[in-house]
Amino acid sequence: MRAAVVTAAEFEVTELPTPRPGAGQLLIDVSRCGICGSDLHARTHADELADLAVATGYEHFMRSDQSVVLGHEFSGTVVDYGPDCRKRWKTGTPVVSLPIVRHGRQPHLVGLSTAAPGGYAEQVVVQESMTMPVPNGLSAEHAALTEPMAVAWHAVRRGRVGKGQTAFVIGCGPIGLAVISMLKAAGVRTVVASDFSPRRRELATTCGADVVVDPATESPWTAAPKKGRINGVTDILGLGFDAMDRLRRVPNLPWWYVFRLAHTLNAGPAGPVIFECVGVPGIIDQILTAAPPLSRVVVVGVCMETDRFHPAMAINKEIELRFVLGYDPGEFRDTLHMLAEGKVDPSPLITGTVGLDGVADAFTALGNPERHAKILIDPRGAGTALI
Repeated sequence: MRAAVVTAAEFEVTELPTPRPGAGQLLIDVSRCGICGSDLHARTHADELADLAVATGYEHFMRSDQSVVLGHEFSGTVVDYGPDCRKRWKTGTPVVSLPIVRHGRQPHLVGLSTAAPGGYAEQVVVQESMTMPVPNGLSAEHAALTEPMAVAWHAVRRGRVGKGQTAFVIGCGPIGLAVISMLKAAGVRTVVASDFSPRRRELATTCGADVVVDPATESPWTAAPKKGRINGVTDILGLGFDAMDRLRRVPNLPWWYVFRLAHTLNAGPAGPVIFECVGVPGIIDQILTAAPPLSRVVVVGVCMETDRFHPAMAINKEIELRFVLGYDPGEFRDTLHMLAEGKVDPSPLITGTVGLDGVADAFTALGNPERHAKILIDPRGAGTALI
């Protein structure tokens, strides 16, 4: 099969032996494969990522001197099964899969390990138990976005955004756009998006953002609706006085039980939920400094450098800071069905398609935020030009 192989940050399209599925695995023909920001990082910072992976307990992340087939956002069709499979689907069935396989008891990340070549190729091996049929005739292009949209769905779920809360999305690259789409699919009524790039702001609007801000000229925090907003610690103290004044007016009321019930139901005052989707040093500190009190900050952007922020600022505002990664199989399945049922439209994210021979140029093009968000690879497409 043909595949785009990266070695020491350089791509080469070459012929590789047809992959053979192992026990509990199947072989699929790749229909489309997305280029992820993780792929961009892995191409040039593989050793840093590998060291980080080792520190967190995974020892098989790719190294810069290894030859690897990248690609973990893919859709395809069933070709063949390995031993010990239930053979759930006929040959030719469109499927997607979580990008993880297991050799024995050892897991390997598809597209980020030499032991699990990825979707920048005509064929890829996946785990049968992690594979799902594509429903409702969903296109191969949209099905390939199940993986990045599942990342966004996991972040939104972990953010626990109420429909009446304001959600801020800071950074409107591919993951920020996906988060916006999933917030609207979850029924969140007010989404404020912020990005310096005019093109990304345009895409944020297309994805459903209600307010879109250029932070060079306007603060996202002041652009949000003001009704019921907590602007500072003084507002929180004022709420305490107001609540006690009302409760004390009721004769013989054990007012502390009201507070205990509110604590049990998590019904106290709350700020907005903020999704950090930039991933560069300094952004978390900027958010903690500018965000309203009682905010929840969900860190989705992957910062690969050492960062600094002021804990006292977050403490004084009682800001909750959450870090998120990936998704679980249930979230992956639910995302696939949300796409197939039309609850989420991923088409604004797709800004180009290229064949294997154009992968290197696609990586270069993705460095310009004014041109592209998500580029898909068609492994059997001809030529190098972006379509």
